[in-house]
Amino acid sequence: MELTLSAQEQQLLEAILEARYRVLQTEIAHTDHREFKQTLREHEKLIESILTRLRTATMAKAS
Repeated sequence: MELTLSAQEQQLLEAILEARYRVLQTEIAHTDHREFKQTLREHEKLIESILTRLRTATMAKAS
């Protein structure tokens, strides 16, 4: 799947994902249920991956 975003949309998406990432880190730290914590960690990894790709795309456009 390919998704085309304007620079403004990309910045907003990145900000939303960064905010959710910070919330997830807090949730992971406060969660005692092992299975739920694992699900949160999986979400954290997915967000990290998406953010990395967004930032890479941003740098490629700037070059």
